[in-house]
Amino acid sequence: MCDEQTEAENALWLSRRQFSAAGAGAAVLATLPGCGMAQETAGVKGRAVTVTTPDGKVDAWFYTPETGKHPAVIMWPDIAGLREAYKTMAARLASAGYAVLVVNHYYRGAVAPVLDSLLAWRTPEGQAKLKPLIAGITPAGTMSDAKAFVAWLDTQAEVDTAKRIGSCGYCMGGPYTVRTAAAVPDRVGAAASFHGGGLVGTEADSPVNLLAKTKAGFLFAIAQNDDASSPGDKDALSAAAKAAGRPAEVEVYAAQHGWCTIDAPIYDKVQAEKAWGRMLELYAANL
Repeated sequence: MCDEQTEAENALWLSRRQFSAAGAGAAVLATLPGCGMAQETAGVKGRAVTVTTPDGKVDAWFYTPETGKHPAVIMWPDIAGLREAYKTMAARLASAGYAVLVVNHYYRGAVAPVLDSLLAWRTPEGQAKLKPLIAGITPAGTMSDAKAFVAWLDTQAEVDTAKRIGSCGYCMGGPYTVRTAAAVPDRVGAAASFHGGGLVGTEADSPVNLLAKTKAGFLFAIAQNDDASSPGDKDALSAAAKAAGRPAEVEVYAAQHGWCTIDAPIYDKVQAEKAWGRMLELYAANL
């Protein structure tokens, strides 16, 4: 997860690469489809939506191909929350043939965007905004949210309810994908975690201990510095998936924490595209 240690490691790695953090996100966004106007990505339509949960109303965006019914996907953003980068990523996934709901997981305390970029998380002001919101998210709350998201998706005309639902999550959203699969096991068929934090713990509701409650296939794409900090996590995830009889691809990528998020200074296009392709293969096989 994006804690102080990870941020320090990434800053050092960037300085060694002589990478401009200030220009990285802008440069990446400028090259990706739909940046600034994700809802206008070719062949995709998007709209702001509101989903009601037991804890309140979630502001979200819903992107789908312009015609037809499609398998649905719930996208959980990283620590900086729902913002333009994730709308762009959701629109791109929709262009691959999915009905994508990208959510504001901080809805209990704020409307998105709370921050406009991942860079803002690194500032004292950004951390002051997010820390109380992070504290308001619980495993039980996330699973309750996931049930509401699935129920909402199943009422949408663009969703093919004969197909199972996928989930993807980044950074702190990584474990939410497992909780989504455990919350609605008969509907959620695939979950992809990218540089997810907090996947392995001793608690009964730790994601690693929830795999047996799911009926999904999994992708766990792990950052090399996260693996260096917790080298046993990949083995624990693989062992838990095997014990649960769940297909799971667990791989450490040659990239730093945050490498898949397109406005991250640490974004690595080559490794991000590899992970994106593996997600599409996961969905094709399981939805």
